[in-house]
Amino acid sequence: MELLNWLTEPFAYGFMVNATLVTLAAAVVCGVLSCWLVLMGWALMGDAVSHAVLPGVALSFIFGVPFAIGALVFAMLAVFLIGGLRDSSRLKSDAATGVVFTALFALGIVIISRTPSQVDLTHILFGNVLGTGPAELAQVLILGAITLAILLIKRKDLVLLAFDRVHAHALGLNASALHALLLGLLALTVVASLQAMGTILVVAMLIIPGATAVLLTRSFSKMLLISVILGLASTIVGVYASYYFDLATGASVVLAQAVFFAIAYLFSPTGGIIPQWRLRRAHAV
Repeated sequence: MELLNWLTEPFAYGFMVNATLVTLAAAVVCGVLSCWLVLMGWALMGDAVSHAVLPGVALSFIFGVPFAIGALVFAMLAVFLIGGLRDSSRLKSDAATGVVFTALFALGIVIISRTPSQVDLTHILFGNVLGTGPAELAQVLILGAITLAILLIKRKDLVLLAFDRVHAHALGLNASALHALLLGLLALTVVASLQAMGTILVVAMLIIPGATAVLLTRSFSKMLLISVILGLASTIVGVYASYYFDLATGASVVLAQAVFFAIAYLFSPTGGIIPQWRLRRAHAV
């Protein structure tokens, strides 16, 4: 009975239920997209888009409109500017990404500094998942469902793009259009996850699950499944830790993901440090 009370106590509060559901929904979407970002080497792109939405979020708070609108506008703007800089100059993708996201992030800081009484920088940067309600949950579910549906429909093309862009082009696929589609889905995912994790911690949800799954399997289908399971498990662990130890919920979820990554890095049978060390030692004997 004590164990049952311990498990159910956090969910006696409506705000904890909403926070858990919002974070679970965000974890599923981020976990799926994370696999593509990691395989394609786009980790910095996720970082860039999540930071670039800061001006849009700040302006949304100032003008009293849903923050998702401003965030989505600036996320798409960041994607457009990065692609434009990369295609119209000699800059490589990482340099173009760095220029755009730092400039937009700085613009967001300037906007917030001019309206300190109206905008809570902490909530923007680190999220306010305990303040979410049915409206925010519906927003995450709708944006997440759109993203997952498109990924499911275009899965074969996007998988081929991730593993062999040249072969995808040879088969008649429009690699540039697929890139743009994936970047657009990244923007949607960032917007869907902002309420739960903020502009900084959402980066972890877009990178760590996929990075952990890569260490555990070489199958892309299994990688997707593992990434989602890790995201869901991390959410549950993080929510309980935040409730019983009075910690920030978003940060607790990310730390749980980091712990799972460390375990996979050390003990994964397909490439963990310890199994590799044991194998080398056995061969040396």
